[in-house]
Amino acid sequence: MSIPTVLALPYPAQGHVNPLMTLSEKLVEHGCKVIFVNTDFDHKRVVGSMGEQQDSLDESLLKLVSIPDGLGPDDDRNDAGKLCDAMQNTMPTMLEKLIEDVHLNGDNRISLIVADFCMGWALDVGSKLGIKGALLWASPAALFGLLYNIPKLIDDGIIDSDGGLTLTTKKTIHISQGIPEMDPRDFFWLNMGDTINGKIVIKYLIQCTRSLNLTEWWLCNTTNELEPGPLSSIPKLVPIGPLLRSYGDTIATAKSIGQYWEEDLSCMSWLDQQPHGSVLYVAFGSFTHFDQNQFNELALGIDLTNRPFLWVVRQDNKRVYPNEFLGSKGKIVGWAPQQKVLNHPTIACFLTHCGWNSTMEGLSNGVPLLCWPYFGDQLYNKAYICDELKVGLGVDKDKNGLVSRMELKRKVDQLFNDENINSRSLELKDKVMKNITNGGRSLENLNRLVNWLKE
Repeated sequence: MSIPTVLALPYPAQGHVNPLMTLSEKLVEHGCKVIFVNTDFDHKRVVGSMGEQQDSLDESLLKLVSIPDGLGPDDDRNDAGKLCDAMQNTMPTMLEKLIEDVHLNGDNRISLIVADFCMGWALDVGSKLGIKGALLWASPAALFGLLYNIPKLIDDGIIDSDGGLTLTTKKTIHISQGIPEMDPRDFFWLNMGDTINGKIVIKYLIQCTRSLNLTEWWLCNTTNELEPGPLSSIPKLVPIGPLLRSYGDTIATAKSIGQYWEEDLSCMSWLDQQPHGSVLYVAFGSFTHFDQNQFNELALGIDLTNRPFLWVVRQDNKRVYPNEFLGSKGKIVGWAPQQKVLNHPTIACFLTHCGWNSTMEGLSNGVPLLCWPYFGDQLYNKAYICDELKVGLGVDKDKNGLVSRMELKRKVDQLFNDENINSRSLELKDKVMKNITNGGRSLENLNRLVNWLKE
């Protein structure tokens, strides 16, 4: 039997590249070859962050390639509306050419395209070329349910045809059986920040839903224990989470493939020197930006906790540390090997933006979460962590819209001392991790996908 070749296509954002790269590595472990297609812009960043590890990558099993995204070198790729337009106009043709070149060069024929849901148009390209497809949804199943039910929300008069809210009253709504109640003001496309037009985003995603009828495989990085209701309400959604890297014996030296910034592994030896269960880990993902006032309060709040801390401050941070900031009890890095960090026995609490990958990694390691959402799906994730799963606390903003240093210290102290949240976090970890052990539901689902592919 020949080895199947899978083409993987992520949406070009760190939070989308990571789960699809992890799935790609799982497919390689299950006897497949993978061609991983980034945009040219992202490809340069990913390869640049790998350092010497690039030389040890076995390209016969996992090959990193790229195609243009349709934007110029100086265009703002954080403008999701502009990026989505450019990709749709440029990338389908480029993807088709890439696949034809792979086939012409006598490499194995591509037998499956696994695309991020936000790149659903790739399944149309696959369909045209007679290639099977699968989609990966990189957020909670409940938000897939929200998107799936948009026609109903329009019919019910909750949103207009552009996705804008028609409700003026403050109330939560029940979207469908099994999906937790949501506050419409927290719908992810209404909370995309100042620079992203949420209406363009939701229009693009609604177009992507049309690709669902081209595949039976709607994959999701979640588990039945985390989201029993949403998964039962959308039976076609296949849980394959938690999507976690397998480091084996190389845990101290291996860097994760697919990172936009180089991981600073020195934080691992620093963690080794800290007392068990003492460290506050602070990381806000690849997208969050704070203004100077909020950055000051965050820095001084971390100081005030008077605890050992590991704080990820990305290289693209433009803020300066306040003069009073000491930082003497902690370590600051530009980018961390987060899954390894959260697995370290010294970590006691994770101050997070509540991106879904960070949430899944925190839950998989039994680490209580201090939730400070920034935008998009993170508002829903925070509510789910705190109100449904009860494994975290949220930070509150003051009348000026700031999370104060005192609020941060108060919540960190509360989380460190909350035995109920700690024990619930560990119980949930055990349930979640059973999914990827022998006989676990997510592992069985992944095995089914691979067996179907090899038929």
